[in-house]
Amino acid sequence: MKPSRLALALAATALTALAAVPAISAAQPKAPYTAPRNAWGQPDLGGIWTNATITPLERPAQFSSLVIPEADAKAMEQAVAQSNAEGAKPTDPNAKVGDLPVDCGRGFRGTDCGYNSFWVDPGTQVIRINGEARSSIIVDPPNGKLPPMTDRARAAMAQRFGRNNPKAFDGPESRSLGERCILSFGTSAGPPMLPLLYNNTYQIVQSKDEIAILVEMVHDVRIVRLNAKPLPSSVKQWMGDSIGRWEGDTLVVETFNMRPEQGLRGATGGTQKITERFTRVSPTQILYRFTIDDPATYTAPFTGEVAMNATKGPIYEYACHEGNYALEGILGGARELERQGRTPTSDPVADLQGEGGD
Repeated sequence: MKPSRLALALAATALTALAAVPAISAAQPKAPYTAPRNAWGQPDLGGIWTNATITPLERPAQFSSLVIPEADAKAMEQAVAQSNAEGAKPTDPNAKVGDLPVDCGRGFRGTDCGYNSFWVDPGTQVIRINGEARSSIIVDPPNGKLPPMTDRARAAMAQRFGRNNPKAFDGPESRSLGERCILSFGTSAGPPMLPLLYNNTYQIVQSKDEIAILVEMVHDVRIVRLNAKPLPSSVKQWMGDSIGRWEGDTLVVETFNMRPEQGLRGATGGTQKITERFTRVSPTQILYRFTIDDPATYTAPFTGEVAMNATKGPIYEYACHEGNYALEGILGGARELERQGRTPTSDPVADLQGEGGD
């Protein structure tokens, strides 16, 4: 018996409806990621994370926008891979200091080329957030550059880091915090927590009232006090006084009262306010966003974003003082030059060759 026209029409309608279901489902927006909760109901940021990346703080001249094509990102990563392969080649065991390359990359020159690719691990990939490759850590100002420094801050930085700074070798207090094994090189310890040449790993441990961030570089531990009162402004601390609060799934941390010796690229440290935001955006990534407001140093605030990606542990101790003869050698060499009636400069090679100082 042939099916009726009504039966055929109903069957056609049903098939059309079924065919439309996948299309409707595919068009639905993807639900935003929700971080798991810990025992205190907080978004769980706990774990071991790395912010290692080849994306620089400021945007290189060849890029005009924050997000770059994937082809450009791959080209940058390939260049780094080639550089690493070149640096991993065996060194002639009979080579002398004078045989070392004048420029061995990553800012190392001459005798500093002993700090070779074996020791450094800045990362091999650009920052990718929401699948988009980034040209710079700085996202605001829109040009990806640090704002201009104030005249006073610029003069202070020139005095502090200038080649002929007469006080640069007076004693340990005039040397960098990294050389003194007090804090990390650069601002790895934070805030802000920025990547550098190696040891870009952090372990986050949460409790009900505090969050501890173990920094691999120089083995610092930073404490964020939740919903606490700030300390008096007269109490200056390494890494500042960090007060945290939860805004939805985001940990917001405001830091004040940093010691004046600690600051980003010449910042005074003592006058700045740093606001950080930690948001777990996937099982394997935390979006770390920071804003620095330091009117004594920079003419405007600026903001950056870094991807903190999950990595395997454990974090091993960075025993900075063990076998560290650098500071003793730096100051000892300066005293020897003074005994010779010469003024040490920031160019040790020139000093050794008798070209530096007076």
